[in-house]
Amino acid sequence: MLTNFVPALRSGEWSDIGDRTYMEDTHVCISDLAKKFGNKLLGQEAISFYGVFDGHGGNGAAHFVREHLPRVIVEDADFPLDIEKVVTRSFIETDAALLKSCSIESALSSGTTALTAMIFGRSLLVANAGDCRAVLSRRGAAVELSEDHRPDCTKERMRIESLGGYIDDGYLNGQLGVTRALGDWHLEGMKEMGGRGGPLSAEPELKLVTLTNEDEFLIIGSDGIWDVFTSQNAVGFARRRLQEHNDLKLCCKEMVKEAIKRGGTDNLTIVMVSFHLEPPPHAAVQKAKVHRSISAEGLQNLRCLLEG
Repeated sequence: MLTNFVPALRSGEWSDIGDRTYMEDTHVCISDLAKKFGNKLLGQEAISFYGVFDGHGGNGAAHFVREHLPRVIVEDADFPLDIEKVVTRSFIETDAALLKSCSIESALSSGTTALTAMIFGRSLLVANAGDCRAVLSRRGAAVELSEDHRPDCTKERMRIESLGGYIDDGYLNGQLGVTRALGDWHLEGMKEMGGRGGPLSAEPELKLVTLTNEDEFLIIGSDGIWDVFTSQNAVGFARRRLQEHNDLKLCCKEMVKEAIKRGGTDNLTIVMVSFHLEPPPHAAVQKAKVHRSISAEGLQNLRCLLEG
């Protein structure tokens, strides 16, 4: 069953401005990436693409990356054979293209985190630059497929300091609350073309997993969601809702509504991808086996005591 599993993909999404003045989140769901951009892959299975982009300093960068990154991936010469190399290269190329656009259109002088998920056959590839998060539900247990790129991450701090950057009061170079993002070329000392680059990196961290029948669904959320949900809490909440109505879009809407109820003030975006047509199964409750440890004589004495 595990080795012959074929995911039956369906998705849903929902977003809300939250308590902010401007909406800087955006997202994308593409069921067949190659077909979307006219790339006919003979004999190749469809590759689906999902992404959440959380902008800062404006929504220009987030919208630019949403529109350009999928196309850059498809048009790479190594697509789809060396998909991990293609995705990493495409993040960096999209970031460079954003720099060129910024010199023409100053409104794009902003930045965005980016988390994408690509599914092909039983393979799931997550690419993350920033603090959006991807969480897999595996029989109801939360499996984090990305790491939040924030200044309090020890590994990120070491990388930043090796490139001449610093952390000041929890912010990268005293300015940004994330350590990886596309854009932000207008911020001095953050990025450099060529060489080792600056302390703010657009290079994504990748996680490739092989899906099995135990994998139920994937949640991709902007950081506003994870401010009020733990990964396990989000999986549990989503499972209960899907067991009630099995509607992914409604589930996303309910999660966003719950995030606001819990006091979430940031922009809120969720994309969910299910790997089954059926809702997640209810956990089978194992009845504990009762072993008699009292003798027949003891039972008789107890009965007489209770009756008499």
